Amino acid sequence: MHPVTLEGVTYSYGSGELRRAVLRDVSLTVAEGEIVLLTGPSGSGKTTLLTLIGALRAMQQGSARVLGRELQGASEAARVALRRRIGFIFQAHNLLGFLSARQNVAMALETEAKLPERQRLAEADRMLAAVGLAEHLHKAPGQLSGGQRQRVAVARALVASPGLVLADEPTAALDKASGQEVVRQLRDLARSRGVAILLVTHDPRILDIADRVVSMEDGRIVSANRPAEGPAA
Repeated sequence: MHPVTLEGVTYSYGSGELRRAVLRDVSLTVAEGEIVLLTGPSGSGKTTLLTLIGALRAMQQGSARVLGRELQGASEAARVALRRRIGFIFQAHNLLGFLSARQNVAMALETEAKLPERQRLAEADRMLAAVGLAEHLHKAPGQLSGGQRQRVAVARALVASPGLVLADEPTAALDKASGQEVVRQLRDLARSRGVAILLVTHDPRILDIADRVVSMEDGRIVSANRPAEGPAA
């Protein structure tokens, strides 16, 4: 079973004369352990698609099966439960400035009621070491560079062993070296766990981490290729 299977997904904003379609009959699968990049111009529907897959908004038309759960017609409670099984990484890393790096990562495990705090912190320390931040566990986000903050976000997204990672422009605010390091860490950790990644990006510098690059335009998928391939015929 694929972590993500979309069939005929259509989504619009507004109503009446102001109604505007942002996704048009989108079908896509993402396999276990696969890294898929979503590219395309601003307004092509990439982020809207990511938020639907992430159960952050309700479906309108079509089918979306994510980690075995059908999202069409799913209740808010079902979508909340699914979100707990997904790791999210955003352009603005969304770290809490008054917590240390390890506390920010450990927060992702707070829904695991059986885990005592000591174990949550130990898991956070392990993940931060895996992204090269073992020497920065107790630093607040403001004491870290942009690349380091985004690596904390990677650790937070993966610490709870999600079945899927969704990332929205995670390298947009980073320089080339920092951006490539962040996605390399994400790729290596996700592949070692067999986790699928769907990553929205405008950054051509990271295309080589992908198994597939899916291009969107005007709410539709217009091509899906391996990075070394040319445009689809």
